[in-house]
Amino acid sequence: MREISEMKRKALENLANEQGVISALAIDQRGALKKMMGENASQEAIEEFKGLVSEVLTPYASSILLDPEYGLPAAKKRAANSGLLIAYEKTGYDTSQPGRFPDLLPIWSAQRIKAEGADAVKFLLYYDIDESKEINDQKHAFVERIGSECMAEDIPFFLELVSYDSKIADVKSKEYAKVKPHKVNDMMVEFSKPNYHVDVLKVEVPVNMDYVEGYGSEVLYTREEALQYFKEQSEATDLPFIFLSAGVSAERFQETLVFAHEAGSQFNGVLCGRATWKDGVQVFSNSGAEKAIEWLQTQGKANIEALNEVIQKTAFSCFHKFK
Repeated sequence: MREISEMKRKALENLANEQGVISALAIDQRGALKKMMGENASQEAIEEFKGLVSEVLTPYASSILLDPEYGLPAAKKRAANSGLLIAYEKTGYDTSQPGRFPDLLPIWSAQRIKAEGADAVKFLLYYDIDESKEINDQKHAFVERIGSECMAEDIPFFLELVSYDSKIADVKSKEYAKVKPHKVNDMMVEFSKPNYHVDVLKVEVPVNMDYVEGYGSEVLYTREEALQYFKEQSEATDLPFIFLSAGVSAERFQETLVFAHEAGSQFNGVLCGRATWKDGVQVFSNSGAEKAIEWLQTQGKANIEALNEVIQKTAFSCFHKFK
């Protein structure tokens, strides 16, 4: 079990529900959201949509993840009982060299994120456990620096890990699905080491559910194999970990959480983005704010409430992992 300071514990209580489970809404997308709204989408339009999501849906979420570039006005519109995470990374990664290197937003720091009223700092890292030592060692040092910064500010550090393979272009491919369990679970082992000072891991599920027996048309993993991968994932870390939705449909994400629970996974909640609100983007772009509010109040709310119902039955308190 990990030790945690009183201030970090209080911050995590703000981010979790009464059961100690994190049922957070993620809308820190920048480039991806702009693409969904159309490349000509203005700063104001992106801010407005994030604001609507925050205002309408945070009454049903334990917290919300936003970015400092478009999300600060939305942070002020969240429900009083909803905690706040703020993203620290620049969107995307460096495409000019191999390694998918990350970068930080140049005018932000853990201190400034905390001063903005955030309960936690979130950082996204693309990571291939099998990439060269030269590349991965730079990433290890990068994460250590952020962990030390968060320790100094006594603010929880949420590390979002997204796996890839430097030799396989398409992470949705059958080829990648074969190596995904190793990629996801082994990187969780790495970043659970105490030198990174991570408090919560935000991770993918360890399999592509489209290739699990009973879930997709083509079977790469039997049901038993997939269950075993979820169990191994849970055993790969002593930190609280939460699942990201990775852009799948709301229904598929909910089915996956039930599957994880059946496997014995001791996951501690979700940080769910597009699975909750993505269909509202088109409504907003095509028909304006009023129709988008209508959609969020009905379908968006239904998506998050259905997810909450699943989490209630499947997730475990994150405080079981701390002294």
